[in-house]
Amino acid sequence: MQRLEEQKTSAPNLALAAIKSWGGQFNLLRWFSLASFFIIAAVALGLGYISTRFVVTESVERDALLTAQFVQAIGDAEMRHANITPQRTMGEMLDPRQDENYPDVDPLSHAMARAEFLDHVEHLPDVLLATVYALDRTVIWSTNPELINVKFEDDDELDESFEMKVPVSSSYHKIDDEKPEQRLSREPKYLFIENYIPMFNADKSKVVAMVEIYKEPADLVDRIDRGFASIWAATILGGAAIYLGLFWIVRRASTLLQSQQQQLISNETFVALGEMSSAVAHSLRNPLATIRSSAELAQEIASPGAQRNIGDIISQVDRMSRWVRELLVSLRPMSDDGEAVDLLAAVEDTLGAFDALIRRNGVEVRFTPQDCPPVVSQQVLLTQILNSLFANALEAMPRGGVLSVEIETAQTGQVRMTLSDTGKGMSAQQQQLVFKPFFTTKQGGLGVGLALVKRIMERFQGSVMLTSREQEGTRVSLNFRVASGGEYGTQHSAGRG
Repeated sequence: MQRLEEQKTSAPNLALAAIKSWGGQFNLLRWFSLASFFIIAAVALGLGYISTRFVVTESVERDALLTAQFVQAIGDAEMRHANITPQRTMGEMLDPRQDENYPDVDPLSHAMARAEFLDHVEHLPDVLLATVYALDRTVIWSTNPELINVKFEDDDELDESFEMKVPVSSSYHKIDDEKPEQRLSREPKYLFIENYIPMFNADKSKVVAMVEIYKEPADLVDRIDRGFASIWAATILGGAAIYLGLFWIVRRASTLLQSQQQQLISNETFVALGEMSSAVAHSLRNPLATIRSSAELAQEIASPGAQRNIGDIISQVDRMSRWVRELLVSLRPMSDDGEAVDLLAAVEDTLGAFDALIRRNGVEVRFTPQDCPPVVSQQVLLTQILNSLFANALEAMPRGGVLSVEIETAQTGQVRMTLSDTGKGMSAQQQQLVFKPFFTTKQGGLGVGLALVKRIMERFQGSVMLTSREQEGTRVSLNFRVASGGEYGTQHSAGRG
């Protein structure tokens, strides 16, 4: 017996250790929430940054190209208007120090074409500063007179523009007080665009002058701001949608994994205890049967006083036998094969089986039989469920009370059976533990009854819910899945044929 008690004590401890080991494992939902948030945020910020940079770069380059085409078209138009030979270009006409090098051009036409061209450049829209550089980097004209005749020898951007020979070179900046060429006529509100527009010789082989234009295109800036707002709004909303969608998927997966982990823990616990219970049953059944037989024989010849003691021995042996039997039933592997079972007949049979106890305890039964469709379960297991629930209810009312049984068919395709008693009830803490294996509030109880009820109901896609209040009673609701006539054959209880 001492060894048996040790086995009973060690089994729940093993189960508790298994649960703790599972609880300390990797939390998928928590780590995914953090990792996915930072990854999606980083990707969204990267895409938003790249997109906005692309919009700005493309917009600035497009504006600069249009400006360059306009300036070069003005130069060509003024050359034609002044009747200057096509062998010359406006780039060659801009430096007044080189006027003597073009004897084939009329000086008056030369001066007039240059003046008209520079006037058009000066009055371009959104211009902050316009400057023309000669080949030696000397300013030969500017809207800021202070820059004229100033030579810039260490301007890398200007040198690169002379050497690249591209239609236009553009960039956008904030104002830089350290750059002497940025002596703008007014302070830009946000930023300005700097355009280097090369002016070529006749065969386009050489840059002979450079037109530098600082612009603050207000309309372009407004469009860029609207583009920024649209891109970032779409990026944030898209990133949030992706995050929430993935979070929902992983949350479902995490819930499923936790459920499977708990089921695995439960299965492993029941397997371990099943092996233990088999050993216990084989060790106890024969001695218990021998003790009971001997006690019955002794009772026949014993004195009235001894018979009472022998009766106690027989009742305790029966209790031990019932304990072993319940343990074996609760830990026996269950089949997933469901069958259509007549719930109403099963309830009536169970009430009949407990009729003597009901009368002895003075319990009033309130049950109005109503037809209901067959439910998915197994006849033996359903009987085990009802026996466990009715036994608990009657034990909670040893001095009488009311036992209510209600059966109703819901529109969701389920049948609900509710069993209520007016017994002593349970505390909130006890309700949280009531479906745990080996938890019991009864002295000498095994604590597998309600755990077995829950296990059986979930095995056939049903559910069980318990509510209770101390000194008011307990209410247990069983939700069964309705059996379809073509899939299951109805099994009737013995009481109803």
